[in-house]
Amino acid sequence: MSILSAPQRTPRDPLDARKTPVTHTPLTLQHGRQRLQLLPTLGAAVATWEYQSQDRWTPLMRPWAGASDLYTTACFALVPWSNRITEGGFMHRGQHYPVLQNRADETYPIHGDGWLQQWQVAAQEADRIELVLNSDQYDGNPYTYRATQRFTLHDDALEIDLSVTNTGTEELPFGLGLHPYFLHNAATRLQTRADGVWLCGADPIPTGYTQQLPPGWDFNQPAALAGDLIDNCFSGWDGVACIDYPDHGLRIEMRMDNCNGYSLMYRPPALDYFCLEPITHPIDAFHMPDQPGLVNLAPAASMRLVTRFKISKL
Repeated sequence: MSILSAPQRTPRDPLDARKTPVTHTPLTLQHGRQRLQLLPTLGAAVATWEYQSQDRWTPLMRPWAGASDLYTTACFALVPWSNRITEGGFMHRGQHYPVLQNRADETYPIHGDGWLQQWQVAAQEADRIELVLNSDQYDGNPYTYRATQRFTLHDDALEIDLSVTNTGTEELPFGLGLHPYFLHNAATRLQTRADGVWLCGADPIPTGYTQQLPPGWDFNQPAALAGDLIDNCFSGWDGVACIDYPDHGLRIEMRMDNCNGYSLMYRPPALDYFCLEPITHPIDAFHMPDQPGLVNLAPAASMRLVTRFKISKL
């Protein structure tokens, strides 16, 4: 079979499109003891999610630092793919689709492009909001799509319903994810199921898979979060993770309704936060055999990721 090449694009500063200053004004939702602030103009990111206890607001995710950098927010969506893509793009149906670097300190394009664009408010009530993005080959990427995030505050939970529809003219592989930043200290405990992990080099791109979890990487039983760097994808996740905060008397249960077995952990050493990401595919799945977890969406086809963050008392 002959291999066709998509048109080549001229590399440019991937931050050009974001050099114009934008004032990011949070939108606030409130329900019972929860308060949620969102940033439609900053990738539809979560600025804060808080819980009121004894007249004090306790952050349930790391609060936004106020900078125009999604890596300083509380949570953001990964669309139309999760994590990194190597080799300057990917092959699909015999054609190569280039994807450019999209963050200055990253070697590879990362986390899709929905997080780099401004979203629009489609509907809003006191405790729910719908944000939409119509993306047409942003930064020369091959993807044309419509993404929707529906944020809903329930009595005891935050629900994020993320979906994407291929509005382009050709089939392409899609993936989804969320990138929440959770706080932790010496008392915090995490429990989440895993039966294996993709190890990686310094990139961090997977170099091999093992079912022997390295020391300090096993959270099948409640464990503390301190330790060396983890920036890896795990297999065997059942879609449920529990984070206990004994110092606040609270538990957050993260549940991904349509989990297909993958989660990604980012644990930077000596910092007070970690990320446990509900995702649909491993890192660089575009270059793995059978592209695990990626979904080939024909024009007008959709996929969805629903995640609920439930709060309960310990």
